[in-house]
Parts: sequence; structure tokens; C-alpha cells
Amino acid sequence: MRFTKDHEWVEVDGDVATVGITAYAAEQLGDVVFVETPDVGKTVKAGDGFAVVESVKAASDVYAPVSGQVVEANGALGDAPETVNAAPEAAGWFAKVKLANPAEVDALMDRHAYEAYLQTL
Repeated sequence: MRFTKDHEWVEVDGDVATVGITAYAAEQLGDVVFVETPDVGKTVKAGDGFAVVESVKAASDVYAPVSGQVVEANGALGDAPETVNAAPEAAGWFAKVKLANPAEVDALMDRHAYEAYLQTL
């Protein structure tokens, strides 16, 4: 699993990356009440907003940590947005993206580096 400074995570299987928000982000948001996932087929660029998560506190964009094409969206979040709080780094994933540039994943932080980054916040 790799992480961004914007608190997204990526887990790669072959040439497809599953993307979600970190446990830290979910905790900061509070109770998630709505999730808008990207449309299948949408092309995303690393750093672009590609999903929206709303909580009782705020609405936030979720940024694509990698570039590619959305091949699957987690439709279950529409009916159960609280899954993002319950399992942010598992069942609460947002989308799966077919990687355009696998090297982008290597530029992201590993868990140790991400946890060290959290200590600076």
C-alpha cells in the first residue's frame, strides 16, 4: 500500500490500483454521510479531484494519486457511506484505476514514510 500527503492510499494488483482515503483522513472527517465515486471509463490524472466525500463536518475532494482510467467504482458506498469510516483501507475503497504510468506508484510514500509524515501534522 502507498500513500499521498493528501491522505489517499493506493494498492496495486497487476496494472490496476485500488484507491481510497486513509484511516487518518476518515477520522479527521468524522461520520461520512455521502460519497460520490467517479464514473467508470473516466480518465484521471494524478492530483486531480476524482471523487467527493461528505461528512457531518465537511465535504472534501478525493484526489487521484495515480493517472489512468477508472475501471470500477465502489457502488456500495452510495448505500453505505459509513463503510469509509468502518474500513477506510479495505471495504471503503472508492475506485479502481487502470494505471497509465506505473512509475507514479513508486513516487508515493510507503506506510512507514506516511506514518512519519503524520507525526509532522
